[in-house]
Amino acid sequence: MKFLGLALFCAVLLLGCSPSSSPPPSSGRVTLGTTARVRTLDPADAYEVFAGTLLYNLGDRLYTYKGTTLVPQLATALPIVSEDGLTYRIPLRQGVLFHDGTRFDARAMVFSLERFIKNEGQPSALLAGRVESIQATGEYELEIRLKKPFVAFPALLAFSGLCAVSPKTYAIGAGQFLPTQFIGTGPYKLVQLRSDAIRLEPFADYWGTKPVNQGVDIQVFSSGANLFNAFRTGAVDIATQSLDPNQIQALIQGSQTKGWQAIAGSSNSITVLTLNTRQAPWDQLATRQALAALINRQILQNRVFQGQADRLFSLIPTIFTVSQPVFQTQYGDGQIETGKEFLSRAGYSAAQPLKINLWYRSNVPSNVLAATVLKAAIERDWGELAAVELSGVESATAYQNLDKGVYPLMMLDWYGDFYDPDNYIEPFLACEQGSVQTGCEAGASASWGSFFYSNQANQLIDQQRRQADPAERQQLFAQLQGILVQNVPFIPLWQSKSYVFAQKEIQGVQLEPTQQFLLTSISKSGISKSGISKSAGRSSQ
Repeated sequence: MKFLGLALFCAVLLLGCSPSSSPPPSSGRVTLGTTARVRTLDPADAYEVFAGTLLYNLGDRLYTYKGTTLVPQLATALPIVSEDGLTYRIPLRQGVLFHDGTRFDARAMVFSLERFIKNEGQPSALLAGRVESIQATGEYELEIRLKKPFVAFPALLAFSGLCAVSPKTYAIGAGQFLPTQFIGTGPYKLVQLRSDAIRLEPFADYWGTKPVNQGVDIQVFSSGANLFNAFRTGAVDIATQSLDPNQIQALIQGSQTKGWQAIAGSSNSITVLTLNTRQAPWDQLATRQALAALINRQILQNRVFQGQADRLFSLIPTIFTVSQPVFQTQYGDGQIETGKEFLSRAGYSAAQPLKINLWYRSNVPSNVLAATVLKAAIERDWGELAAVELSGVESATAYQNLDKGVYPLMMLDWYGDFYDPDNYIEPFLACEQGSVQTGCEAGASASWGSFFYSNQANQLIDQQRRQADPAERQQLFAQLQGILVQNVPFIPLWQSKSYVFAQKEIQGVQLEPTQQFLLTSISKSGISKSGISKSAGRSSQ
């Protein structure tokens, strides 16, 4: 499970060099800056957003995305799937080399996927819980057998860490990781990885389209303020998160006069309230419904984010067409009187007010401010009917204690591992063991600290994972969102926006709906093909 707090979507890709280390303007290299730290670049253990971004550019997977369309990468075609939905046969590309000169083939891909599972790194459960076996059925043919049907499996195979790695360099074994190097098949080679700087060079023997730049220099800044100043002074070509709302707003305004490119798009990160349905007062449905009606997302959007986030009314973000604003339809947004009616049904009054203990992660600035704003809004709107106590806790501690039922109400972030709405439903509503009486005792819902159990939800999740027809699958997601809004085990709050800022001479910066950030298309204008593209590429402003 990958929570945004582990690497807040601000686990960004910003690269940059300080003025003293920046290459000459005509070098054809691109400079970027970030505040994100790289814990590891071993694909079997990397689970942070920034590390994933680097892996997307250093390695290749069986499949990738062109826009929102899944396309072959190391595969040569989409999988041939057996009638029972369990066996995937995948033809592989020939003529591919690893960065160390080793030849890529089916055995190398089997090695890479098995290593992802058996080394037991942070993301290993993505495959371990789903895959029965992996084998080479030919020199360039792969067969993967699943434990249960899962129509989104090809989308999962585009996850950043499921890239091919050289069997000559890596080993299989629990905990056997290489955090400071990377040997894959991608368009860039890793030539330097320090705590404050990363250097990527184009791979001369890359099988696919070569980068249009001569390489990327990444500078890791100590703070958002330093990154902000580096971009304003031209020390970096590109900047994106982790900038705070005031810094983002200043750069947006500056783009009008300075000629900077301010590129924005919806992200795949969401923030929700988790309600512990086994603990008072949230064990009462009417109390959960009262809070769902009262929450004013517009205030959060304006006061916390200055409009740099979108209100969210479903667990499924709006980047997916199956997303429905079910909470807005059912409860509205900031409906004070409706909330009071639900409170009255639950037995609360001025003489017996609702006591709310709201937990938040103290190391996530947006959550700290949002919790403060929510407390003020609830106590203002409900007056003597409610009292809010705020409690902060570090992210690491929060995640360790969620499934222990410690928190009655917790604000948490989430971003999907792969581009499919299943990744915003199953991780929240599924339960492997439990009942309506006991709640969820083991499974995704328990891991979130909600402990919500619904046999119907479990059945619908299983059905949508088997359903290959998009229209039928959309109906199943509609029913699942209906269960969510009727039972309120979670309250969606906001969906983050992604921002990238680029100097005016930079071309080819793209924010993909799938959240892939590709460096290969980025170039500087006025430089020849020796390292730079002659075309601008597409970007949205």
